Amino acid sequence: MFVTCLDMEGVLVPEIWIAFAEESGIPELKRTTRDEPDYDKLMQWRIGILKEHGLTLKDIQNTIARIDPLPGAKEFLDKLREKCQTIILSDTFEEFAAPLMKKMGLPTIFCNSLEVDEKGFIVSHKMRCAQSKLTTVKALQSIGFETIAAGDSYNDLAMIQASKAGFLFRTTDKIKADFPNLPAFTEFDELYEAICKVLGK
Repeated sequence: MFVTCLDMEGVLVPEIWIAFAEESGIPELKRTTRDEPDYDKLMQWRIGILKEHGLTLKDIQNTIARIDPLPGAKEFLDKLREKCQTIILSDTFEEFAAPLMKKMGLPTIFCNSLEVDEKGFIVSHKMRCAQSKLTTVKALQSIGFETIAAGDSYNDLAMIQASKAGFLFRTTDKIKADFPNLPAFTEFDELYEAICKVLGK
């Protein structure tokens, strides 16, 4: 039995922080896990910039409300969910993901949460568990599932490498060069066919 585990941002939907950086006019917020492998360090840095500019969770949610899935992403996910169980494993937050999941047909997502103060400012982030993507893949394997994983960033590599089959999708040239053994795709049809091949379907 297989479960496919997919990253969310950069794979199924645009990068939320990049979209917010463009809307807010703060280019520093374009930094993502493609640039900074240490997610905890990245989030603490982001929270500091938000506070410095007086920006709240609601400001980010207003941007998210205008974000749509990447072209072809929902169709890909719908087809894939007919073939096997599929879970989105993301380092994003429930407070960010909910409206995007509605647009995607409410797939299962495992992500994290934010702590917000009485004024609406993000004060900290709460990770669901340490190394959440790898931990989840290993937990699924421990209860009898084979995993297939796909993602685009440094924080996806552990789950990709730990899975029976793993793929890079729309990743950076640097990551592709650093991990030449991982198949890399840029189109949903290519990724779908590669997953189906592993499934034997």
